[in-house]
Amino acid sequence: MENYLIEKIKVFSERYLSKLTKLRRDFHQYPELGYNEFKTAERVTKELKKLGIQVKTGVAKTGVVGILTGEKKGKTVALRADMDALPITEQTSLPYKSKNKGLMHACGHDAHMACVIGAAMILSELKEKLPGNVKFIFQPSEESPPGGAKPMIQAGVLKNPHVSGVFGLHCDSAIPVGRIGVKDGPFMAQADSFNLTIKGVGGHGARPHDCIDAILVAAQVIQALQTIASRKIDPVQPVVISVGKIQGGTKRNIICDKVTLEGTARSLNKEVTRRIPVLLKNIISGVARSAGASFELSYSPGYPVLINDHQATDLARETIANMFGRQAIFEIKKPLMGAEDFAYYLEKVPGTFLRLGIRNPKKNAIYPWHHPKFTVDEDAIKIGASVLAGVALDFLNSKKKIQSR
Repeated sequence: MENYLIEKIKVFSERYLSKLTKLRRDFHQYPELGYNEFKTAERVTKELKKLGIQVKTGVAKTGVVGILTGEKKGKTVALRADMDALPITEQTSLPYKSKNKGLMHACGHDAHMACVIGAAMILSELKEKLPGNVKFIFQPSEESPPGGAKPMIQAGVLKNPHVSGVFGLHCDSAIPVGRIGVKDGPFMAQADSFNLTIKGVGGHGARPHDCIDAILVAAQVIQALQTIASRKIDPVQPVVISVGKIQGGTKRNIICDKVTLEGTARSLNKEVTRRIPVLLKNIISGVARSAGASFELSYSPGYPVLINDHQATDLARETIANMFGRQAIFEIKKPLMGAEDFAYYLEKVPGTFLRLGIRNPKKNAIYPWHHPKFTVDEDAIKIGASVLAGVALDFLNSKKKIQSR
């Protein structure tokens, strides 16, 4: 990107920061859960239409897609933001804290929307320099599998015109404000879920020999499942099996006849993710059979492994370096075991998912995702908007073809 364009992007991001900050705070005050982002979608639509961007609403129920057509013909690049909030009661003392009881933007989606709208504002100012098109994808329900990305793709957001590259970002309170996290290759895990019911035979606590204790079987199952990671999978492959909920029993002197468990299975390797359900069932079956118990297991695949394209990530690195210097690049060394449905877009077209640094102890922006005191340093919004606008321009201007999948 030419230096004068870099300077223009920075000027526009400063000019729009106060407006974007207000917009982010409006989103924050009125959070909505997945597939209920009606007011949020209305506001997104309103802001895009102000810019003269062609908008399609009601995509996969509440999704919004805007398209900015450049003055010159060329490729199409997509920028994506998620819109949904979480069922969390906010515990901050911010003047713009959530007004929707029991709901909160505790994962930064309010800031993601502000960044993408900011990129739309900047790129609209540079429309005559766009050798192609930019799609702005505002997606519902990232927080709740099966998620909103796949229905958006099925609704055609990557077509008409065909999207050649896709970029997105996520707030990260582990990264200082002013820096952008990058990593190519596998970046986030596939996170599957399972529900398990152990069925035993109840009875009096004084006569356990006449019963089949479902609690005891469940305890043995939980321990045995850890052998998947320690004994069944190559130790260099990250695997996490976690039982997060267990429920059973009615009274201290009654042997429990039924226990329900809920858990997740996470991996960064597609072959490993295919093996886990089989291993899970075999282990549960063996433990239950040895105790004379029975079981019911349901297993649901989650979002796929998020794999950043090497060329697209390098392009983003160069954009960040040219705009803010090499010191702004925060190289993420290890993949994360969290999941993100942006992975579905990356299965279809090359792109990369960035981490937007928001950490600033002076502004209390220190809490992790999904924490009731989560907040962001809003100076990060202009950085996120600038990087997304810059990446879109660099992608469209790139002579180097990034291979489509």
